[in-house]
Order: sequence, then C-alpha cells, then structure tokens
Amino acid sequence: MTPPASTTGLRRTLGLGDAVVIGLGSMIGAGIFAALGPAARAAGSGLLVGLGVAAVVAYCNAMSSARLAARYPASGGTYVYGRERLGVFWGYLAGWAFVVGKTASCAAMALTVGTYVWPEQAHAVAVAAVVALTAVNYGGIQKSAWLTRAIVAVVLAVLASVVVVCLGSGAADAERLAIGDSGGAGGVLQAAGLLFFAFAGYARIATLGEEVRDPARTIPRAIPLALGVALAVYTCVAVATLSVLGPGGLGSASAPLADAVRAAGAPGMVPVVRVGAAVAALGSLLALILGVSRTTLAMARDGHLPRPLAGVHPRFQVPHRAESAVGAVVAVVAATVDVRGAIGFSSFGVLAYYAVANASAWTLDAAPVRRVVPALGLAGCVVLAFALPWVSVVVGAAVLAVGVAAYGVRRWVTAAP
Repeated sequence: MTPPASTTGLRRTLGLGDAVVIGLGSMIGAGIFAALGPAARAAGSGLLVGLGVAAVVAYCNAMSSARLAARYPASGGTYVYGRERLGVFWGYLAGWAFVVGKTASCAAMALTVGTYVWPEQAHAVAVAAVVALTAVNYGGIQKSAWLTRAIVAVVLAVLASVVVVCLGSGAADAERLAIGDSGGAGGVLQAAGLLFFAFAGYARIATLGEEVRDPARTIPRAIPLALGVALAVYTCVAVATLSVLGPGGLGSASAPLADAVRAAGAPGMVPVVRVGAAVAALGSLLALILGVSRTTLAMARDGHLPRPLAGVHPRFQVPHRAESAVGAVVAVVAATVDVRGAIGFSSFGVLAYYAVANASAWTLDAAPVRRVVPALGLAGCVVLAFALPWVSVVVGAAVLAVGVAAYGVRRWVTAAP
C-alpha cells in the first residue's frame, strides 16, 4: 500500500522571496570574508577579471540549473537531473560529490563560527551551532527561511559598511584597480576557480525544489535574481578592498575585509566585520545543512544511501532523519578535526557537480542556440576545476574515485545471486 503523501513528500511553502533569500544566504556567506585573499594572490591585479570569469561560469550553471529545476521540481538538485537525463551513475556521481564535499564545508563553516565567536573554545561553539541550526531546520523550512532572511540582512549591512568606509576614505586609490602585474591567464583562472565557490550557493534553491510553490515559475526567476544580487555585492566589496589594499596587500591579508577597514582608518569597524563574518558563516552553515539533507533524502529514496534516511516528518514535512544524520556527522567532524585548511576539494566537487548539471541541460533541447549556455558552462567547469591548486585537484579526484568504487561495489553486491 502506498504511504500517505504527507509521509513521503515535502510541503511547498517557499515563495519567490524566500527562494531568493535562501540562495543569497548560501552565497553571501563566510567565503567573501576570506576568498578575496587567496584569489588576489593567484591573479594579482587580474582579480576583478577572475571574478568576472567566475560570474560567467556561474551564470551558465544557474541557467542550466533553472531549466532543469523547472522540469524536475524535486529535492536533490543535480542528483535528480543527472539521473533523469544522463543515467543513474551520473546522478549518483553528482550527489556523491555534493554530499561529501559539502559535509566537509559544513564542518568548516561551523569551525569558522567558533573561531570568530570564542577562539579558545572553537570546537565546542561549532558543535553548538550545528545542533542549534539542525533544530531550526527540523522545525520546518519556513523557520529556516525566516532565520536566513535575518542573517542576510545583517551580513549585507556589514558589507555595505565596509564598502562605504573603504571608498569614502583617503586611502582609496582608483589606480590600484588597473590591470598591471597580474598572475597571467593561469592565475586569473585559478582565482576564478577559488571565487566560484562563493557563487555556488544558488544550487540550494534547486535542491529545495520540492518545497517551492509553483516551482516551474519560481525557480527559474529566483536563481538568476540571487546570482545577480550576489555578483553586485561581490564586485562592490572587491573594488573597495582592492582600492585600499592593492593587489599585493589584499593577497597577503589573512582577514581581507578587517585589514581593509583598518587601512582605511576605521579600526573600530574591525569587531563589526568579525561579527559579520560569524553571522555569515552561520548563514552558510544553515543553507548547507538544508542542501545536503535534501540531496541525502533523494539518494536515500533511490537506495544509494540507507533508505530510512528518506523518512519525512508527518507534522513538519521535512526530511528529519536526513537532517539529523547530516547534523550528527557534521557535529562529530567539527568537534574532532580542524578541516578549514583541508576542504580545497570542495571547490573541485562543486565544479564536478555543475558539470553534470550542464551536461544534463544539454540534453533538454536539440536546438543549437539552446545548447550554447550549457556547453559554455560545462567547458567552464572543467577548465576551472583543473585550474585549481594541484592539491585540490588530486584530493577532489580521489574523493570522486572513492565514490565511483562504492557505486561499483554496491552494483556488484545487488547483482549477485
């Protein structure tokens, strides 16, 4: 007998504004407070070019994801698209890359919160943050959307203050924005790969497809809107910090935004930036737990992960078992391991994830003009993935290989008489 819909499906409560806010909460997170330094080291004065390249690839991925989400409005995002358009293996590979990579990112964001809030007890604070946000998610997607809206408002206010302080100071110099001694094409591409991580949050809108009202209309509008706002914010922040610190100073900064306001003559803003970074990390963690748990739900439904994880709470209509499992794993990792310096493979995994999304979108329409965007997105993902630092490429490829091996073992076991 088929179970009642209330125990297998999720409740559609998110409107356009909610979807855009969740996307922004995922993108405008802790990454913008830290990613500018490594990107500037790689690209030098070509930082803004790298940001533009990352934005173009992200736009192509967003358009491909939006078209696919409108066709397949179910939880799981590219895991579902790859499965339906390319075959079970490709969907599984995308889901594996997403779940493993983003679980590590969850732990890293939790530790970032701990480091900013109480450095001496960073692990304890990280675990508390994971438990609290998992509880919020457990209570329903609307509660998560409300909290995300508050977080986005705080972070945008902090970033706007940074931009105003930097550009309004006498330390700002427009000549520092000129492209001179850049890192060359390789450096620009590596910077784009690093900065792409900061754009990747719009996937959260697609992974929540089963909880969006009128998904065929809402998702294709929400994804480009969220991406456009994030690009505008990132560009303003990059221009402001670069004009004050210059490529060399920005590249050597351990806390670029804090160093920028200090150089702009506003040391009193440094604690505000630290609070903004902690709140941004909370927003990223909240959205990451949402996305990973929904992809876990989809994979559990198909048996690629334990089937009990596919349970949906009869009252709150959320994947409570998947959320609890993800929260537990992240809490354990955050309590025992410092993974902030070891998640370079996450960018590689995200790019692999979107490569599958673009390949899936390629199959939607045979018209050449409709295939330009997914083709450009697919090529961009491959180029940026292999332009990352070699350690990230090796570790990322190894993680994907483990997933392929696990898939092969499972197929062999289920096929055995």
